[in-house]
Amino acid sequence: MSARPRITIAAVGANFERELLVRPFGFKGGYMSEIWQSVAMLQSAGGKRGVGLCSQGVLWSDAHVFAGHSESGGNALMYAMSEWAVQQIKGASFSDPIELLEAIRHDVYAYGKKITGHAGLRETFALNALVGADFAAWRLYAAENGITNFDELIPAAYRPALAHRHARVASIPLMAYGIPIEELKAAVAAGYFFMKIKIGQPGTQAEMLEKDKARISAIHAAIGDARTPYTANGKLPYYFDANGRYESKEALLRLLDHAKAIGAFDQIALIEEPFPEELEIDIRDIPARVAADESAHTDRDALKRIQMGYTAIALKPIAKTFSMSLKIARLAHEHGVPCFCADLTVNPILVEWNKSVAARLAPFPGLGLGLVETNGHQNYRNWETMRSYHPRPEASWARTQRGVFELDADYYDCSGELFAPSPHYDSMFGPAAG
Repeated sequence: MSARPRITIAAVGANFERELLVRPFGFKGGYMSEIWQSVAMLQSAGGKRGVGLCSQGVLWSDAHVFAGHSESGGNALMYAMSEWAVQQIKGASFSDPIELLEAIRHDVYAYGKKITGHAGLRETFALNALVGADFAAWRLYAAENGITNFDELIPAAYRPALAHRHARVASIPLMAYGIPIEELKAAVAAGYFFMKIKIGQPGTQAEMLEKDKARISAIHAAIGDARTPYTANGKLPYYFDANGRYESKEALLRLLDHAKAIGAFDQIALIEEPFPEELEIDIRDIPARVAADESAHTDRDALKRIQMGYTAIALKPIAKTFSMSLKIARLAHEHGVPCFCADLTVNPILVEWNKSVAARLAPFPGLGLGLVETNGHQNYRNWETMRSYHPRPEASWARTQRGVFELDADYYDCSGELFAPSPHYDSMFGPAAG
């Protein structure tokens, strides 16, 4: 990769659109009503362009910022960081996007602390703000180097972690606190078999635990006997996401004891981010696979989590940048820790970036295929309009079919159309000047 010519960024741009949600989306004690889709543009001295997208996750990346401002205010702060970032890299040169990210991310993080007035700003907030610029850098890098294939885009050092080509990737929907049991049953009837279920419900720790026990009991009673061809025992795997709501190991173990009592324990495939990251609880004695998500901001943080006993990592190229996710994926691969791709309720084009990574990760234990979460179709009011911005929205691989994405030769040949233009987003910046 070092042999590639350096690329100089001669012009930059940024913009955003506000996309409304179907209903208030609640987790971490807050509720979102819209998601800003920010767009970054980087143009080289030779006139080539890269346009990158970002779905902003203020509540997910730093609940303190979300709670401390109006919803629009929190989004405006993250967007301001994205705008500041592209202005800082105007005139810069880079040989690869990972180098560019490392050169700017610490400054963007410091700027974020300043404008939010939050000295404890979570690093993921800054990475989320950099997603659009990072994808723009990768697309510009591809254009400058004549790359039209995702496998060729991946630097050699990171390819061992992304060496598979799954024919199918499980499509994971999200079941938030308020989703009725009937909707879970309908999802199973539609072929979904690996669903992300929010736990860590509102209230005190005692109230939360009782609500979660009741929720798991209701879910297991409703779908515990359902069958799928994708697991060894034919039963549906359960994927519980607590978003750091459990404040003690004891409380989580009591939840697991309850799962054992009702016969649901053996179906728990994943428990994601159970504890607040600042507690740094050693979990090597928890008898379930526990995944790190927002606590694994960087590869350094991911290593710390692995040493604490975490046995899976949720990769988020669409929330922590593609560049940082490659570094985390390589680290996890070197330590034999499985990964999957989690969503941030992103737009359809970003789903393709996530899917491209999920399609190449090692098979998830017990399933034999990759995993990618996508819940935009459940939450965006104008999802079908957003799908029309995808270069090939009607391709068979662009839609979930019976709970999976079917990834055929066409999908791999065109790399999910990641390098194709999107007139809707590209037109935000006018004609290229070169």
